[in-house]
Amino acid sequence: MKVTKAQVQENREHIVKTASVLFRERGYDGVGIAELMSTAGFTHGGFYKHFKSKADLMAEAAAFSFAKSAAETSDLDMATFAKQYLSRKHRDSFGNGCTMAALCTDAGRQSESIKETFLAGIEGQLETLANGEEATGEDRVRRINAIAQAVGALILSRACPDDSPLADEILQVCLEQILSQHGA
Repeated sequence: MKVTKAQVQENREHIVKTASVLFRERGYDGVGIAELMSTAGFTHGGFYKHFKSKADLMAEAAAFSFAKSAAETSDLDMATFAKQYLSRKHRDSFGNGCTMAALCTDAGRQSESIKETFLAGIEGQLETLANGEEATGEDRVRRINAIAQAVGALILSRACPDDSPLADEILQVCLEQILSQHGA
């Protein structure tokens, strides 16, 4: 049965969405092509009809998740963003959580194309948090600091056992610091 161009595009988008979740859950090296395609509902052999390599899919999946995050946070001020980001709910949601917290360390070991995708995604998040203001000077410095602190807090909290008081303390302390730095 012949597949339409529209169906091919829908299939590709479904694979990218599936990969985005799996990569955030398990890291780039924790997901093989066969498993990814099976999870998406396709055969392993179909992968190369859509992508040149796993690295191409990794970059596209990261770009997708960065765009999704930007859309979900576009109307938030820094205080609201920080409260949502540094919540237990977000911390426990690897597959649907922040791409930076889930994959930055993996991305640092990948190709330049992956690093370029992360560069664009981080810049995009800085612009999103600027809420239409020019992202320069001291405001940009505060946003970079807040993102770095929030991502670091999420990573450290995730590294602790779930029921560890330190896991929650890290989130709370960093949230309070970000709120105080942003006058909230």
